Amino acid sequence: MTELTERDVLDALATVIDRERCQDVVTLGMVKGLRIQDGHVMFALEVEASRGPRLEPLRKEAEEVVHKLKGVVTARAMLTAERPASTGGPAAPRRSAGAPQRQAPMHGELLPEVKAIVAVASGKGGVGKSTTAVNLAVALARQGHRTGLLDADVYGPSMRRLLGIAGNPGSSDGVRLDAMERFGIKAMSMAFLVEEETPIVWRGPMVQSALEQMMRDVAWGALDVLVVDMPPGTGDTQLTMAQRVPLAGAVIVSTPQDIALIDARKGLNMFRKVDVPVLGIIENMSYFICPHCQGRTDIFGHGGAEEEAQRLGVDFLGGIPLDVAIRETSDGGTPIVVADPDGEHAKAYLGIASRVWERVEAVIAGRAASAPRIVIQ
Repeated sequence: MTELTERDVLDALATVIDRERCQDVVTLGMVKGLRIQDGHVMFALEVEASRGPRLEPLRKEAEEVVHKLKGVVTARAMLTAERPASTGGPAAPRRSAGAPQRQAPMHGELLPEVKAIVAVASGKGGVGKSTTAVNLAVALARQGHRTGLLDADVYGPSMRRLLGIAGNPGSSDGVRLDAMERFGIKAMSMAFLVEEETPIVWRGPMVQSALEQMMRDVAWGALDVLVVDMPPGTGDTQLTMAQRVPLAGAVIVSTPQDIALIDARKGLNMFRKVDVPVLGIIENMSYFICPHCQGRTDIFGHGGAEEEAQRLGVDFLGGIPLDVAIRETSDGGTPIVVADPDGEHAKAYLGIASRVWERVEAVIAGRAASAPRIVIQ
């Protein structure tokens, strides 16, 4: 069978006409970030921000044209818009930094069947956030909750390795990707769509569009909770999630030392600024127990995250030790909650999951109580 090429896709897209500009999208240079992987095709159509809301039919047409090509399993088109450069005219009104507005998704509602969305975040990398997110998701599933896991770190996705998932997602209906399933959870990650060594060199708007597609165009089904593994820091992805979907809350992961807590504080304050409840702080790599002498060493200090939680007025959700078993099971693609379900580490994650779920339920109940009631007399 002849392998599908970029030329095949571009030739097909050359038949898609932007009727406002009377030329095809290829000639106009609108096609960006084209990727082909095992029959899965992804690309973006770069448009002016002002035209974005009315170009959904163009996006759909481009997607359908590519999907009809021989050898295409799924086709995913995204609209991405560049903010126009300033021309020296009067500045647009500025919103207060403390009161950002939620923005409606460009293409319909995102995640309509998901009851609660929980972001797992950190102010910096290297604190074990992804390992924590995976074990938290598996722990929630073990406790009977229908759970999904979204890897929102588009540049550095890790879920294929952490979950031990092989292969690529298919499409049961030819329209949406099927979420990958493992250990009782549904998962989606850019790691399932590109080779592990392939760098993703995208600008911010394309990352935002890809993230929205992993929410909107994946068959998640009905979920009680979707755990979102956020990239480190306080950038575009965090703002996209805060503005595009109603987050039930955020969980902050930090190590005990002061330098990590400074960055964790920034992440926490970012979520507060965008009106996302902070469900609490987890102290990862909290302490080390020597496997030979059973002596305890506080390598990064101890209790710093708990003290910080008290100082900032948020809940301390629990501590996870620095242990070679957690590292080995993560690298091996079997989270510790699965590999040793009755062990102390699994119990720690399960306890954290219970506390997170209690706070999620409180947020959901609060939203329901604040909803307007219609009384017919």
